[in-house]
Amino acid sequence: MKFQLNPLTSDILISIYVVVTLYFRFKLENNTEVSFINSMVMGVAFVVILWALIKLKILNPNWFGLFNSNKSKS
Repeated sequence: MKFQLNPLTSDILISIYVVVTLYFRFKLENNTEVSFINSMVMGVAFVVILWALIKLKILNPNWFGLFNSNKSKS
């Protein structure tokens, strides 16, 4: 059995993850001497983790209903 989260929970977790990782990066850059390349590598690593969780279908984002493909045609 595969562990999957529903779309609303996935959206909330993704939003929290993005805010926390951005806060972590900005705080780390202000407190230490982090080069541009190191910051970019850290950002890409955070995005790859998120991408992998979506690709493995653990997170099932609905993007808060912004891209609703199930619209009825009139």
